[in-house]
Amino acid sequence: MRIEIAVHDFLDYLEIEKNRSLLTRRNYELYLRRFTKFFVTNKRPNVDQITYEGVRQFRLWLHRYTDEQGQSLGASTQNYHLIAVRSFLKYLSKREIVTLAAERVELGKMPQRTVSFLSGDELKRFLAAPQQSGESDLIAARDRAIIELLFSTGLRVSELTGLRRDDVELTRGEIGVLGKGKKRRVVFVSPEARDWVKKYLQLRRDMSPFLFANHDRAHASREKEKTSKKVMEGLTPRSVQRMVEKYAHVAGIMKKITPHVLRHSFATDLLHNGADIRSVQVMLGHASITTTQVYTHVTDPQLKKIHDKFHSRGNQ
Repeated sequence: MRIEIAVHDFLDYLEIEKNRSLLTRRNYELYLRRFTKFFVTNKRPNVDQITYEGVRQFRLWLHRYTDEQGQSLGASTQNYHLIAVRSFLKYLSKREIVTLAAERVELGKMPQRTVSFLSGDELKRFLAAPQQSGESDLIAARDRAIIELLFSTGLRVSELTGLRRDDVELTRGEIGVLGKGKKRRVVFVSPEARDWVKKYLQLRRDMSPFLFANHDRAHASREKEKTSKKVMEGLTPRSVQRMVEKYAHVAGIMKKITPHVLRHSFATDLLHNGADIRSVQVMLGHASITTTQVYTHVTDPQLKKIHDKFHSRGNQ
């Protein structure tokens, strides 16, 4: 079987049988298109011609690759290609198609991931920023509700922008979320976030089904915001990203703040206050506990206190 035909079948399998998103399919398609082109160019167009040495040469090609702007691929992006190749080879094995065993494709060693999060003082200033920005009451309430909700729930920005009004149960303080892999989970909303979402919804005069509407683009003036019945689009992840960056500047926070930093802050705050890592895993929607373990760095200060208390020469 030719590699490009097998890849097309694999992508359909991802979308239909594995229920992966179209975005995931597009990413895998990009990675495997490069993989296919490499083997076809080297006159090995069939899946039974995928060898350990061929994959090693492909890894070397990825390492040396540069685009039209002269940009190379980062270590994590190179690994994403190899992860896609391993998934593809596992699929072929499942179909009993003879090819290289997926286990023989080794991933590159990655540097330990660091997590950025907001300190207590930074968080306080950041949350207050929308009301100090000079925005209209509607926009300020919307933006405050967004950042309160991000910190309260640990939502991914794509999950937040996909929310609709019907998803939110403010009485119980719960939100049903469709996360990665189209897996559903429930997240819990703090009283502060709940109050700001209520304030925002009370100020709205539009018919948009989205929880957070794009008032900025839909209305040219505050007067139109009050009277328009136009059904508006929801915010995009990129628009939330820009909004977060703006309020970090308003709050005088110099380090780079993104919606994901608020997700990190949510997890860090839970663990710092005694939550167990399994519970944090469920609330974040992580498929594997390994992904959540990156946050265990927050226990370090507590370990230092224990060390000082029980191992200090001053106590002898």
